Amino acid sequence: MARERATFADRHPGSRAAYQRSDHLFGRVPMTWMNKTAGDFPVYLATARGNRIVDVDGNEFVDFALGDTGAMAGHSPAPVVAAVTERVQRGLATMMPTEDAAVAGAELARRFGLPAWSFALTATDANRWAIRLLRAVTGRPKILVNSYCYHGSVDESLIVVGPDGRGASREGNVGAPVDVTLTSRVAEFNDLEGLERELAHGDVAAVLMEPALTNIGIVLPDDGYLAGVRELTRRHGTYLINDETHTFSAGPGGATAFWGLEPDVLTIGKAIGGGVPVGAYGLSAELADALSGRGDLDLVDMGGVGGTLAGNPVSMAATRATLQEVLTDAAFATMIETASAFADGLIRIIEGYGLPWSVSRLGARVEYRFASPAPRNGTESAATANAELEDFLHLYLANRGVLLTPFHNMALMCPETSLADVARHHEIFDAALKELT
Repeated sequence: MARERATFADRHPGSRAAYQRSDHLFGRVPMTWMNKTAGDFPVYLATARGNRIVDVDGNEFVDFALGDTGAMAGHSPAPVVAAVTERVQRGLATMMPTEDAAVAGAELARRFGLPAWSFALTATDANRWAIRLLRAVTGRPKILVNSYCYHGSVDESLIVVGPDGRGASREGNVGAPVDVTLTSRVAEFNDLEGLERELAHGDVAAVLMEPALTNIGIVLPDDGYLAGVRELTRRHGTYLINDETHTFSAGPGGATAFWGLEPDVLTIGKAIGGGVPVGAYGLSAELADALSGRGDLDLVDMGGVGGTLAGNPVSMAATRATLQEVLTDAAFATMIETASAFADGLIRIIEGYGLPWSVSRLGARVEYRFASPAPRNGTESAATANAELEDFLHLYLANRGVLLTPFHNMALMCPETSLADVARHHEIFDAALKELT
């Protein structure tokens, strides 16, 4: 590790100097999570195209991080660049709708099966607004999530199953407005008994969940689990929100279409804008009608649902172009085929060294885990983390021109990712394991 850190420092003098000059940034970065790096400072971007990144020192990387899904369409895809370039010359922030929004909403409806859509700037906001709507329509105060889920910085989601089996604030939760157990309930992923026990209290407005956990490592659903969640939520009068922000990797209609799911609300962000900030939530016809008929809810002015720049012309132009011209059915087919090759190669390498590891894949997304069999819930998944080993592998790869998502061992394919790129990762990964073993 000392050798790899020294190599990293030698290869990135420009990034180190830029970091040292950033005295007026909190944590020296635009957002503090950018300090999640295996080196002693972050790599600074110069250019990004397709699945290639060049840093300020001229180092080129094959990028399997892809902005932690924000660039699943690839960096600066030509149709998005053209649409945004044309749009910025004609107005950026007007508080007026554009026809691009209606086209994007229709395409989301076609893909995910929910007819009524509204836009935000992030998936976090989409989740927050969906939660408010469902609390309003049910009159119930609590939201249920899975332990170690990821829904952005939504306050209600920062709860885990504690050692005693009860809900507890997630470690590191910053400045929670209230004790999270007052707003939320929690159940382990793949645990229908635990879910039913929590829903039986009768105070849960909505279950907010990813169809597969992703940000604690990919945790796939057991056979019948998602159908069981839908049956239990309906039985207990609770709405179901599918957060597809990361599970969109499953296919053109995300996990919802891939597994034939029937959520009442669907939230999504990141990838649908091709790198431009956007989020969205879709509502069932029944739910949209129920909300529209509530004259006591302020859905137009200061009722707590909205944002001045939400649905802005640039975001809508980018979303329309991404959905219509970049993340198409054909593109997903190629991305998923490439991801399958990535996963198969990983399995062969890991088995060749006799390591007790596993590989999980969700469409175009692949992850290797330091456990076998793969974890079945968030708590198990968190327990398999090995920060020292993750940092070594990430730094070893980065020093040889390959980037993974910095938060875990996740690789994402975009339309430009090639089998040669996969082979390059595998050659370096194999060399790392050879040294370690």
